[in-house]
Amino acid sequence: MTVALMWEARAVEGRGAELLEWARARARILAAEPVRTEILRAPQDRVLVLTWWDAEFNADLPELPEPEADLITRAVHRWRFESVDVA
Repeated sequence: MTVALMWEARAVEGRGAELLEWARARARILAAEPVRTEILRAPQDRVLVLTWWDAEFNADLPELPEPEADLITRAVHRWRFESVDVA
């Protein structure tokens, strides 16, 4: 089974590049290596990290931590998805 973990944060205005670098650095040092990692950015200084794992849905998988409070505008959003179709 493939599980995708989604981590999304919004940086304080003007600190999007810093949050992006923070996320890149943390994604490289996860406690285990995912099958795939993708890091995306969006307007309003948003950063999204997706990791794919060959694991059961409820498996204990490493996730990116919460950044320092002065770097983000709100708590990180996290979701877990199960792959159902690949085209």
